[in-house]
Amino acid sequence: MSNTRRALWIFALAIVCAARASQAQETPAKLRDLCTDRPTKSTGPCTVDAGHFQIESDLFNATRDRTGGLNTETYLFTNPTLKYGVTPTLDLEASFAPFVEVKTRDRATDLKTETTGVGDLYLRAKLNLAGGDGGAVGFALVPYLKLPTARAGIGDGVVEGGLLAPISAALPANFALSLSPEVDLLKNQADDGRHANLINLIGISHPAGPLTLAAEFWSDVNFDPAGTITQYTADIGLSWIPAKQPNLQLDGGVNFGLNRVTPGLQAYVGVSRRF
Repeated sequence: MSNTRRALWIFALAIVCAARASQAQETPAKLRDLCTDRPTKSTGPCTVDAGHFQIESDLFNATRDRTGGLNTETYLFTNPTLKYGVTPTLDLEASFAPFVEVKTRDRATDLKTETTGVGDLYLRAKLNLAGGDGGAVGFALVPYLKLPTARAGIGDGVVEGGLLAPISAALPANFALSLSPEVDLLKNQADDGRHANLINLIGISHPAGPLTLAAEFWSDVNFDPAGTITQYTADIGLSWIPAKQPNLQLDGGVNFGLNRVTPGLQAYVGVSRRF
């Protein structure tokens, strides 16, 4: 059995065991306000209510990139993340893009290529350590593992992973601050080992009735031995939870690249639903 299949079986068994364990726990009569890791790139410290499933997905996601002498367009046709609340402070998560399309054009030769297939599988566990039931500050730890289910041209074919430590804080006038520091262990470009990758994000959000507007600044520093690459984006997201459907969220957003080595534009629309 391959390492990927073994990891899938272990994660599936963990979900089954967690579901049985949570059935024995007292489920709160009232669910917390719906809280998602959408839109924008930020991850929140909130977890899914114990015994409940939540799905968060892009309906469509498009990215345009003009770095490295190539024009690259990447399209995700849905990109669901399935979450299950194990306890009031712990959930298990799996995300997988069932159909990815990558189109490239070499600007020097006009050579065009197109690759389609499934994306990589990401497995995460989110442990909330503060602010799970509200409060001025929230904090969580989110280890993750990426399994190489994507073909060449979409993924890099190796297992990778990392750790996120999302933080949220209430600000005056009903504003909220979000921070999402992250450290990853990624494959070297020369395929001769692994290197660190550091991500930092700072965001501000504010509700206006059923709508919430979020703006953030994101940075990624990739310490590949072949050369350090630093990317920056400015991101805007808008989400809506209908007043009569508190378990449903619709959202969309745009990410703008701020330097030449960052994809210039990414746009998406998505949906989240708690069951």
